[in-house]
Amino acid sequence: MTTSRRILLAGMAGLAVAPGAAAAPAPAFDGATVAEERFARMIAAAHAPDVACARQAERYADMHWRDYVEAARAVLDARA
Repeated sequence: MTTSRRILLAGMAGLAVAPGAAAAPAPAFDGATVAEERFARMIAAAHAPDVACARQAERYADMHWRDYVEAARAVLDARA
């Protein structure tokens, strides 16, 4: 699966779970901003083993988003 398709599927999964995520925001990790956390969750969901299933991608992102905070910071800093 190409990277762009993974990102698209991760974005779609994020849209599907956005109302629940907005209701109970997780505390920031290691000083991560909200933008960094959201982008890290999107990256993690895109790297889930089975991105075809939105629930599995969401669970993977919930468990592993902290591993992707540095990558999210690098991308957000490069865009600034």
